[in-house]
Amino acid sequence: MGAYVLRRVLWAIPLLLFVSVVVYGLLELSPGGPTSMYMRRGTGMSAADLAAVEESLGLNDPVYQQYGRWLWNVVQGDFGMATTSSRPVSDEILDRLPNTLYLMGIAWAVSLLIAIPIGVYSAIRQYSKFDHVVTALTFVGQSIPSFFLGLILLFIFYMRLDNPFSGGPLLPSGGVQTIGADLTGFALIKDRVAHLILPVTMLAATWVAWYSRFLRASMLETIHLDYVRTGRAKGLRERTVIVRHAFRNAAVPLVTLMALDLPLLFSGALFAEVIFSWPGMGRLFFQAAERRDFGILMAVVMITSFLIIVGNLLADIAYRLLDPRIKLR
Repeated sequence: MGAYVLRRVLWAIPLLLFVSVVVYGLLELSPGGPTSMYMRRGTGMSAADLAAVEESLGLNDPVYQQYGRWLWNVVQGDFGMATTSSRPVSDEILDRLPNTLYLMGIAWAVSLLIAIPIGVYSAIRQYSKFDHVVTALTFVGQSIPSFFLGLILLFIFYMRLDNPFSGGPLLPSGGVQTIGADLTGFALIKDRVAHLILPVTMLAATWVAWYSRFLRASMLETIHLDYVRTGRAKGLRERTVIVRHAFRNAAVPLVTLMALDLPLLFSGALFAEVIFSWPGMGRLFFQAAERRDFGILMAVVMITSFLIIVGNLLADIAYRLLDPRIKLR
């Protein structure tokens, strides 16, 4: 396995280099630039001032020189400066990353806690009323765009329904906690949980639909295999047969989906963070795209690409652990 991991790591280097070239080229070809925000904001800067800014940022150099300078700095761990805030890009990311990990980690955990039991039970009770209801709901969850669901939740629970105790919205939206409120102890925990309900519901609804559906299909294939029937014939408890034998192998497709979703723990969910004004990586990326902050855009894309590669590698290793018959070559 060690040789396999080393080979995958070595292959990741030219792949990341290729991604960086493509993304950098697309950003360079896109309309506007890092200095376009000065003109859009109507700051009254003269052409000479803009030229001086472009010169200080090295934007007048040939593209290959700009890319080479950026790549050399990244190799040394420096993603450059954010043009919109004049702060290091790494500082901008570190400020937002904890909020994204907090939101996405909870949403991911909630999704798995709901999807796994539903998927397993729906498979072992195939064609039951429960299975029919779950199948219908998963199709709905897969069909409704996540941003549309988020807007519906925002409209109903924040804009329309009132809290009978405080008179404000039934559920808060915007930020990790209520701004300006001096809360401690249980009151702080309650406030943070209230701010999580809407974005977590939006994210978990889609994840639960996909995860449970894939797990159900995989379980239906697994529970009819010979080794599962052999386990039952040996007198093993049904719970042991399902959990230790059937689920272990049926979880392989679920691991694939989870590995592909792993980068979201860093990059965040753009729609959820924008709709609910969550100060995380997704909203940072959206704001950077609006302001043409190429430094932040490149950093987020490259780190996300790296995590995609890591996620796929971890998925392959998990396959081997779940099913010893799988060989890594």
